[in-house]
Amino acid sequence: MVKILTGKTSHPGTAQGEVLLLTEPVSFWGGVDHHGEIIDVHHAQHKAKITNKILVMPSGRGSSSATAVLAELIRTGDGPLGIVMLQCDTILVIGALVSAEIYGISMPIVELQQAEYDQLSDGMNVSLVADFESQVATVTI
Repeated sequence: MVKILTGKTSHPGTAQGEVLLLTEPVSFWGGVDHHGEIIDVHHAQHKAKITNKILVMPSGRGSSSATAVLAELIRTGDGPLGIVMLQCDTILVIGALVSAEIYGISMPIVELQQAEYDQLSDGMNVSLVADFESQVATVTI
């Protein structure tokens, strides 16, 4: 059965892929290496790869330098295909914006309410459509 979750567009784009559900936020600055692996030894998903995944996490986790790291991961193809969060993270949105403007690669970032967010699980396949004009985003599961 197809289910459509509705949220808010933080950054426009479309993506389809497998969910990597993080139990806690990850910092792209010092928490993820240039191959898309979580290298923060204190993170619950240490060694998980975010590459070519729909990254689902409650929020971002700091450092303004994460903007550059995310943009570079997107440019090299080692970043996530899209990000879904409960709270918009301006730093990550700027990283996606830089990637879209400089490299022409648009990675969607979607904000969901808790009830919709809770319907996502690790390993499921989803499609993201984050529309710029309407600011409405859909997650199809």
